[in-house]
Amino acid sequence: MSALDPTTARRARGRFYWVLADCGNIVRRGLTHYQRQPVNIAWQLGFPILSVLLYGYVFGSAMTVPGGGDYKDFLMPGMFVMTMAFGFINTATVVVYDSTKGVIDRFRSMPMSSSAVVAGRGVTDLVIACAELAIMMLTAVAMGWRPDGGWGFLAAFALLLWLRFALIWIGVWLGLMVPNPEAAGGLFAVAFPLTMISSIFVAPQLMPDWLGWVAAWNPISSTAAAARELFGTPVGGGDSWVEQNAVLMACVWPVVLTAVFLPLAVRRFQRLSR
Repeated sequence: MSALDPTTARRARGRFYWVLADCGNIVRRGLTHYQRQPVNIAWQLGFPILSVLLYGYVFGSAMTVPGGGDYKDFLMPGMFVMTMAFGFINTATVVVYDSTKGVIDRFRSMPMSSSAVVAGRGVTDLVIACAELAIMMLTAVAMGWRPDGGWGFLAAFALLLWLRFALIWIGVWLGLMVPNPEAAGGLFAVAFPLTMISSIFVAPQLMPDWLGWVAAWNPISSTAAAARELFGTPVGGGDSWVEQNAVLMACVWPVVLTAVFLPLAVRRFQRLSR
């Protein structure tokens, strides 16, 4: 019997099997690149440590938390959220680099699932996000942060990854839209106000009324407030509906973001060569 050509072999195995296999190959490729680029690992994992130390000690003695409590305990969950939020810039940079270097065109020329290419990027980023969170939490514990253990801790960790999962698709979509890696670096100008106008550093009720309303409805604020609640640290919550239902909204916002940007990312990838 003659050997099957690659396309026929894929059909024989089934579409779902090959989507998973292609996704696994993309994940292995992404992690291999990190392994062979120690400078990038040092930067991506070292930045969270520097952020926790810098913001914790610089702002720690100057800020107050509505309702009382130590500011460092209030800050730490917000810092975890900020790291997850900034992650979409790394996603966009990697995607635009692959796009401009012809790697994505190579993927498109191969008999592989286009959705697996996008999903593989997402899984790779989630693995890196787990490492970032673990390092940040160990650093925070060394600084004196003491969260409640048990299911609340695991739920907060899951919500942080859930937010990162949703923002991955924004990063993939933007990475396929911007023309070069230099332009992707400019996305920091978008991420910075997104994180500053939130409850990461300051409770919304301490801001001017209109700005506090914007900050309270920021999806990042919902995850930050939910993480504080689940970690058992000072919440500094306000009286608005979105702040009183932070855990619910921390689950809902990523669903909305994923429902919007995942199809956009896959569609953009499929239209690259048209």
